[in-house]
Amino acid sequence: MAQTDVKLLGMRPSPFVNRVQYALNIKSVGYEFLEEKFGSKSKLLLQSNPIHKKVPVFIHADKPICESLIIVQYIDEVWSSGPSLLPSDPYDRAIASFWAAYIDDKWYPALKEIRLAEGDEGKLVPMGQVVEGLALLEAAFLSCSKGKSFFGGDSIGYLDIAFGSFLGWLKATEKIACVKLLDEAKTPHLVGWADRFCSHDAVKDVMPKTEMLVEIANILKAKFRASAPN
Repeated sequence: MAQTDVKLLGMRPSPFVNRVQYALNIKSVGYEFLEEKFGSKSKLLLQSNPIHKKVPVFIHADKPICESLIIVQYIDEVWSSGPSLLPSDPYDRAIASFWAAYIDDKWYPALKEIRLAEGDEGKLVPMGQVVEGLALLEAAFLSCSKGKSFFGGDSIGYLDIAFGSFLGWLKATEKIACVKLLDEAKTPHLVGWADRFCSHDAVKDVMPKTEMLVEIANILKAKFRASAPN
């Protein structure tokens, strides 16, 4: 049951919105989901996030908080009785934050570029960047997980949420580009982790279906083409 003082403004296909949903589910926090319409911005969104004017926006006791990873950290601190998301050790916490920033700033933009690229040749450079990044994240998983099931150890943590939120879009990109990016032969530990993450109770009913994301990707690519200079 939703808590009346906890609201989330978002769109279901957004991996950044999904991050907040995963965190709330892990913490067993009920919330009201206020869905934004594709291509428009509600008055509440513009009032709550006047700087970036984008989702997600998390509203707790009428106070808005923006940016997905900041929201996840806030949820972890406020609902401290639930499973911890951020590592307790300062070094481990810094490492998790480093990789989360790498995923957002470097890895995901390359994945997005694959979907927008024209022709096979245009996909080569970003595809190489994504594959290289997955190899780096395989090594990061071995280090962060310490032999356990998730980056966060025995349970889903901050870095699992940061990276796992993009698994739906990774699958959609593989389908669009007719390529296997998350390859068991090259990154077996990440493949196992991805299966565990996607089947987790906090995740499986939230993660968007691949077919829906492919459809959305095609719409976004058409809009990108239309806005591109001739």
